[in-house]
Amino acid sequence: MQTIKLGPTGPVVPALGIGTWAWGDKLFWNYGSHYGSTEVESAFRATLEAGVNFFDTAEVYGFGESEKLLGQFMKQAQQPVQIATKYGPAPWRFGGQSVTDALTESLKRLQVDQIALYQVHWPFTFLMSQSTLMNALADEVQRGRIAAIGVSNYSADQMREAHKILAERGVPLAVNQVRYSLITRQIEANGILDMARQLGVTILAYSPLAQGLLTGKYTAENYQEPTGARQWDSRFSRDGLQKLAPVLHLLQDLGTKYGRTPAQVALNWLIAQGGVIPIPGAKNAKQAQQNAGALGWTLSDEDVMQLNKVSHSWRS
Repeated sequence: MQTIKLGPTGPVVPALGIGTWAWGDKLFWNYGSHYGSTEVESAFRATLEAGVNFFDTAEVYGFGESEKLLGQFMKQAQQPVQIATKYGPAPWRFGGQSVTDALTESLKRLQVDQIALYQVHWPFTFLMSQSTLMNALADEVQRGRIAAIGVSNYSADQMREAHKILAERGVPLAVNQVRYSLITRQIEANGILDMARQLGVTILAYSPLAQGLLTGKYTAENYQEPTGARQWDSRFSRDGLQKLAPVLHLLQDLGTKYGRTPAQVALNWLIAQGGVIPIPGAKNAKQAQQNAGALGWTLSDEDVMQLNKVSHSWRS
């Protein structure tokens, strides 16, 4: 199993994780409509059977339901599970005690005493300073309730500030979780990826398959009017899919070359960037198994360069 360390001194986890936003979320993913707890539990089990034991969740996913489901599933698991969850800064959370209280509730839902990674879900802290927030997180590392600290959606400058505050406490910043995929490459151009490498911060890449666009399921050739949240995303329009066609064709060709799916090629490309962990979602066992198929093999340098070239316009 390919592994990677979270930051310079954090826990060692698989080079691919699973995002669990869809587990319990009814607002965006319609949990309980076309899938439910039976399906996501099968995704959990299939993920572990494939050797992947790193799951990313958040207190806001399904208003706590994602954490609860993970807690229930872990109780039945026969092997260790590593959990990353997130604290959501909100206007009514303005003191360090709010971090302690939120973590306590997350740990209760997860039914554990410690998690591998605790992340700040977004950089807007309202009435709480970054210093107060980061010091409260450092306190939790010292208490032993979290093994590593991460942030999410932080800019290069915000990441550097968080890193500096934590360094004064002797605690490294381990992770910045950001949107990153073949067709969402802005972090390569806006300084986030360079800053992460400079600071030794691991990138957790969410939406690594771009809401399914990189799976090959959506193409201009078999175009259907998008539904749900996808109808507001111009990339799913006929014009958007036509623009994406060169990327999809190359993913298909490379999938044929390696005996993999386009999605597995897209995930492997992210792993090949170094210091990057893709965390695709999985709502059922089949999706979980497909995700795990991104591990255990490596794109050639030439193929990585081809993918870089064909997707270069998505850096801005």
